[in-house]
Amino acid sequence: MHKGTVLGFDFGEKRIGVALGEPALGIATPLQTIHSEVNDVRFTAIAKLIDEWQVSGFVVGLPMHMDGQEHAVSALCRKFAQRLKGRYGLPVWLVDERLTSVIAEGLLEDAGVYGRRQKEMLDQVAAQAILMGWFEQPGEPIA
Repeated sequence: MHKGTVLGFDFGEKRIGVALGEPALGIATPLQTIHSEVNDVRFTAIAKLIDEWQVSGFVVGLPMHMDGQEHAVSALCRKFAQRLKGRYGLPVWLVDERLTSVIAEGLLEDAGVYGRRQKEMLDQVAAQAILMGWFEQPGEPIA
């Protein structure tokens, strides 16, 4: 199991949901949603989070179809993961994110969050679900 705080990402072309994870405790918390398609804006926001939380690694959700085939956004996700690794020199794990949006919707409904409020939080709660899955099956970081 990885030691130290990690950031989990639910990558999207328009938004990136971010969650904070403590692998030793098995706790993941929704953190924020980065609303930008501009890489410089995205990576500036991520750099602030790395400094603030003393992050030691990243977990990126990889979109997959239910049959296990890669999604159209998968290549963009892989590129994002490689950029994280190249920019910050920290380990990066890719995690199958099938059903994380469904899990996130359920978590938000359980918390009594619906409609517009749910939409605003969905990406970061999906990132939380990605981290929870990674806690159970961390696998190997990307090379």
